[in-house]
Amino acid sequence: MSNQAKQQSLSTDSLEEFERVAVEFAHLAGAEITMALGGMLAVRYKGASETGQVWRDPVSEVDHRVEHLVRDRVASAFPDHSVIGEEVDEKNADIGDFVWVLDPIDGTVNFVNGFPLFASSIGLLHKGRPVVGALWCSTGHALRAGVYHAREGGILRFDGSTVALKQNPDVRRRLAGVPRSLATSGVWDTRRTGSAAIECAFVAAGLLEAARFDKPNIWDIAGGIVLVQAGGGRILTRRGGGWSPFERFEGTDLRRWMQPLLIGRADETMMVEGLGRDGDS
Repeated sequence: MSNQAKQQSLSTDSLEEFERVAVEFAHLAGAEITMALGGMLAVRYKGASETGQVWRDPVSEVDHRVEHLVRDRVASAFPDHSVIGEEVDEKNADIGDFVWVLDPIDGTVNFVNGFPLFASSIGLLHKGRPVVGALWCSTGHALRAGVYHAREGGILRFDGSTVALKQNPDVRRRLAGVPRSLATSGVWDTRRTGSAAIECAFVAAGLLEAARFDKPNIWDIAGGIVLVQAGGGRILTRRGGGWSPFERFEGTDLRRWMQPLLIGRADETMMVEGLGRDGDS
């Protein structure tokens, strides 16, 4: 390990504590979301009006409630840590070494329509590197809601139990998550879930073999990257006309980070050939 890597490493005790707290935050978010299910939600659309605007990018009252709840908990537990969230844009706020990245509900379109594929994502970055992730998911490999979680160098868990990855050898074509239909779908059967966080969790747990995100926001995938790595997966990002391993979020303003990603448990060549070529730009 290089001297730089040693300086950036966190102790196992610290990572375990951060993971425990992230799981607590995710369960709180899940409880708020569950309580709201079936109710008449107040929903608005970002930038939309009544004068012919296409109704896209909905935000529910629950999105705001969950983000403020988690922000308050972070401020209380870690007053020197920063927060980036989807719904609160603190444009002039300083970003420190530790940054909690929140997506209160990823898959809000699904949520407000009662389509049961959505998640609440909690991620912790240390100097831009994802080190802890906790995703409350409306469903998963256990066919129930719960929290997938992991820390850097740790194992993938679901509500505290180790996730044992199993694949049926008789299934010849596995699934891949895509943002839109692909012409190059010969490697896998493709699916659109409407939630990048769900797809990260499903790749980590082995329900999806791979997924591609064309223009993810940092809050869409910050919590899921550690899960994918803990599940034995790879993360590739597009730089300079090619795909290379993802290491950390970089940029002068992480709130505006947006970069293509491939994630998967397949080898890198298969991911690029199966999902990356059609996303080239």
